Amino acid sequence: MATLVPLSPRQPPGLIPSGELWLPRATLAACVRGTMVRSTVGHALSDAERINRFPATPLCSLSWWFEGRSERLLPPRPDTMADLDSPREPIPGRWVLAGPQTRPSTSYCAEPTHAMMVMLMPDALYQLTGLEPEALTDRMVDAQTLLSPDWLAMCEAVQNQSDNAARMQCLEDFLEPRWQACRPVAPLQTQRYGDWAMHLAQRAAMSAPGRSLRQLERRIKRWAGLPLRELRGFGKAEQAFFDTVAADAADGSVKWADVAAGAGFSDQSHLCRVTRRITGYAPQALYEGMYGNEAFWVYRLWV
Repeated sequence: MATLVPLSPRQPPGLIPSGELWLPRATLAACVRGTMVRSTVGHALSDAERINRFPATPLCSLSWWFEGRSERLLPPRPDTMADLDSPREPIPGRWVLAGPQTRPSTSYCAEPTHAMMVMLMPDALYQLTGLEPEALTDRMVDAQTLLSPDWLAMCEAVQNQSDNAARMQCLEDFLEPRWQACRPVAPLQTQRYGDWAMHLAQRAAMSAPGRSLRQLERRIKRWAGLPLRELRGFGKAEQAFFDTVAADAADGSVKWADVAAGAGFSDQSHLCRVTRRITGYAPQALYEGMYGNEAFWVYRLWV
């Protein structure tokens, strides 16, 4: 059974609980990174508080809406973040399948909303469905246009469950036998991006004849949707995020130069550039947003 992660004891005053983070059962650890559930039903929020900020990610995702809906807010330029005045685009379909995202994104919920997003390792989605993550990169599509009938029946079954625990049970009972039938011989059990990228490179080197650098890169990109260099960049950024959380919990302050060095960045400026590219914000602005802005609930959920 999936495990519900306890709420952080550092829930900021004045902000609603960030939601629920469910970690997968052990046998699905190499398939599912986690599942985020968020409900604003019963909470009075301003328009600005109905914004949701998401980082770029190497993961794929499948999303449900049990109440309410979301709209995408489109930034005026790729290097900026969207706001309430930005153009809006409806979320496609009843259930949404998304591939790896190379840029941060923003959504808006005009009404109280209860939604769930299961985050799938891209190579696992490829093994399970035959869908190549590269073809889904930076896309969000109506799941009914791509997924097979048995997957869509699972989506309907999850939609009709009475609570989040039952939804997780339904989802994992569907994935378990399919993943056991197609998973790699020695799947990685840890889910940190850096370890996963290294494991993916090792699998690519051993999986088929032809071990030139170009052939390896092609295999990795087919399985993960992104080149190995970008996957390693996500690994460093993730390490910096968790190092920041640990430093804040231990000392109540963060030294960005120490975070940069510990995560393998060349210097603090390098950390800032990568953090902006993945989240849209400099490290200090992201840190302040996590503890003072409703829109950053996704980041707080992992704290």
